Amino acid sequence: MQQITTQECRSWIEEQKNFTLIDVRETWEHDAFSIGGNNIPMGELMERKNEIPDNETVVVYCEKGIRSVIAIQRLESMGYTNLYNLAGGMYAWRLMP
Repeated sequence: MQQITTQECRSWIEEQKNFTLIDVRETWEHDAFSIGGNNIPMGELMERKNEIPDNETVVVYCEKGIRSVIAIQRLESMGYTNLYNLAGGMYAWRLMP
């Protein structure tokens, strides 16, 4: 599984690199704090998978990087090869200097 650090992801955002952010946390978590992107909660992932591009880089994130790993594993089993896990999730993002 491909990983991206919080520092790398912040750089991609600042550089306006062409990629999609997917937040697999619950809506209330996303509303409380997010770095942007589409909110597709884990429980809705399979029914909303058509909202996840398969032809560009996608960074998947959650609170600590556990749900995003599970989401990526599920999507990779369906043929996705363009996914990155945000290592440490929002917890690590908030600790970043």
